[in-house]
Amino acid sequence: MSPQLPLFWIIAVLALGALVFAVKSRIGFAAQNPRDYAGSGPRFDVATHLNGPILCEGVIFGPRGRVESRFVARMKGNWTELAGTLDEDFTYSTGTTQHRQWRLRIVGENRFVAEADDIVGQAMGEISGASARMTYRIRLPDQAGGHVLAVTDWLYLTANGTIINRSQMRKCGIKVAELVATMRPDPLPAGTDAAE
Repeated sequence: MSPQLPLFWIIAVLALGALVFAVKSRIGFAAQNPRDYAGSGPRFDVATHLNGPILCEGVIFGPRGRVESRFVARMKGNWTELAGTLDEDFTYSTGTTQHRQWRLRIVGENRFVAEADDIVGQAMGEISGASARMTYRIRLPDQAGGHVLAVTDWLYLTANGTIINRSQMRKCGIKVAELVATMRPDPLPAGTDAAE
């Protein structure tokens, strides 16, 4: 075998990798940028749209693109001026429950930061038009392997106040999960009995 043949394959694989990276950075979920949504629709305001009782319903797709989990979450946002919390109580289709709390802080006209117990460091948020993007690293629970995933979380505000949430989670640059959910004012706030 010619010594130049392995070199050809190495160059070909590197060129293919560069091409895939270039395509992914220009199309698809990862290509979105907050400036793409500047001036679009009603303005997203975290202190307004993530306040009060919120009902969230969604699905989580696994690495093969199939729905692996469904959930309903009742959330409650509380804000005082530039800081707030968002308490989330999830019930998954398996019957498993989970409580999380985001601690959010507005740090500029279009920027906010957020923390949660399972977040490594801080989530960085940017608002543009009717959208908000957060990027962060999340540590999965031990029973899910304890992996740390890079997350890009987009929130899109619709004209009627419903928020469409789409998130992608990656490990070593490879998409391992995707979440799609709706968030809207909860018609039956937590602690209210449906029979009342």
